[in-house]
Amino acid sequence: MNSTFRSLRGATPQIADGTWCLVTDAVLEIPTRSGSDFAPLLEKVRSSGLLRLRRRRYAVMVTFDLLALTGVWAMVQLVGNTWWSLFLALPLAIFTVRMIFIAHDVGHQQIARTSRVNKVAGYLVGDVILGLSARWWIDKHSRHHGNPNLVGKDPDVGTGALCWTTDQAMGRSPVMTWLGRHQGRLFFPLLMLEAFNLHVGSARVARSARELAMLALHVAGYLGLLLWAMGPGKAVVFILVHQALIGLHLGCAFAPGHKGMAMPPAGSRWDFLRKQVLTTRNVKGGPATDWFLGGLNYQIEHHLFPSMPRPNLRKSQPLVRAHCADLGLPYAEEPLASSFGITIRYLQSVGRGEALSPVG
Repeated sequence: MNSTFRSLRGATPQIADGTWCLVTDAVLEIPTRSGSDFAPLLEKVRSSGLLRLRRRRYAVMVTFDLLALTGVWAMVQLVGNTWWSLFLALPLAIFTVRMIFIAHDVGHQQIARTSRVNKVAGYLVGDVILGLSARWWIDKHSRHHGNPNLVGKDPDVGTGALCWTTDQAMGRSPVMTWLGRHQGRLFFPLLMLEAFNLHVGSARVARSARELAMLALHVAGYLGLLLWAMGPGKAVVFILVHQALIGLHLGCAFAPGHKGMAMPPAGSRWDFLRKQVLTTRNVKGGPATDWFLGGLNYQIEHHLFPSMPRPNLRKSQPLVRAHCADLGLPYAEEPLASSFGITIRYLQSVGRGEALSPVG
């Protein structure tokens, strides 16, 4: 059992409704009857047409987001060499993240029918427009989807600035120990470094001349547009603000989906349905929440059907929720603020090396 929690035979804890609750043996039991618990749900979703491509919808989405991003860049040029241009870092960050959502969907083969078209689109959106290696991100994200929250296999809970288990919190340097003890309170400031982290990760793994050329083209265009509009000093400040806001927005979209949820023990044999549902949380809200989080607030549905077009995730939710209820599986769903509260409390407890006792 993961040492984050006190050993409890046959059970793995999970956060729901802001409290620790028990995921029991009955919930985790791998079905013994023929077939799987996921197959009936897959058949319902497939027969509903929700796995079909939505190329026209994506054409509209991509066109709008590209025009909006281009429009903000045009405003940066018009405002020019003044500190007022810093206010444009916010909308520029928002629509940069919109393009990251598109790159995410391309990586999941949601947009085009053939892998070749998706690959080319991934290079254009990821490497050229965003300056993020599509090849590196797809590999990293695929490993996350394959084993969410499983230490050693999911790179999103690997050892780094933040620690996700008490094991990771042990034996660190004094500075990292201090960071771990305060990581819950520092969560949002640390999110502001995430975009820089992604760019560094992309640059470190770039190997081919083509990939290096595409990333260099992005850097040249990004710096060129800023230096053309403003002086070097203002450009540096703009970059820092822009990238920090991108990281914050990305963290708001992705962190609530898994942090503070069940972490499978090493060697666990959870079936696909339980592996995805028990480690994942949805963020509920209205249309504004759906837009701000890119529809990825339906994270349970996305993990069960990663190739489902993102606009269809909301439509599949009733089917998934009902299926989980029929099986007695917890279906975690929280408002955005509550999700952050759970995440921060979890990080703070783990960083201090506190063993958390689940309650039933």
